[in-house]
Amino acid sequence: MEEAHRPLLLENEHRLGFFDSAYGIDDKCAACNAIAEELERGLLNEKPRNHLDMRHRLDSKGQREGKLIDYRVSELRVVELLDGLCEKMQEYTLEKVDSSRRVWVKVNNWDNLRTDKQEARSYAKDISTFCGRLLEATEDQLSESIKKGFVKVGEVSKVLCHDLGRYCSRTSGNQKAIDDEDTSDGEL
Repeated sequence: MEEAHRPLLLENEHRLGFFDSAYGIDDKCAACNAIAEELERGLLNEKPRNHLDMRHRLDSKGQREGKLIDYRVSELRVVELLDGLCEKMQEYTLEKVDSSRRVWVKVNNWDNLRTDKQEARSYAKDISTFCGRLLEATEDQLSESIKKGFVKVGEVSKVLCHDLGRYCSRTSGNQKAIDDEDTSDGEL
């Protein structure tokens, strides 16, 4: 008899959002823009790097063989930019601007937070989960865009949130349709 009640319990927990906290994000465009801002911060903090020297073998004349890869187009650069991005999003939470609007902000000191800390931590987990799903869905295209030089400081949001993730649109009328489409198929 306990098994008969289990599906109903799981259905209620799912409806309440215990299993799928990424859907707790009302404004996916704003959340995506916060993620893009953090990625842009990573681009800004990049230090100049030498090319990757993959010439490890010597030929019969003692000359080195192999490739010299420009760091800007390397897989290593992509990994360094994206690795830990979603963990960094746990430093963000929603801050109430007015009675009808909230914005994603980076929290420098959780102890000085004036709002409910438990709720703020919950938002941080939500955006981190959303980030993971966003990267999972767009990682290949985002990696290629970074390697090809399409992801530049000042344009990260356009590439990630408009072109790849499709959470933000040029016209606000299309945004509701995009949000409805995304939640109906279970993605992100």
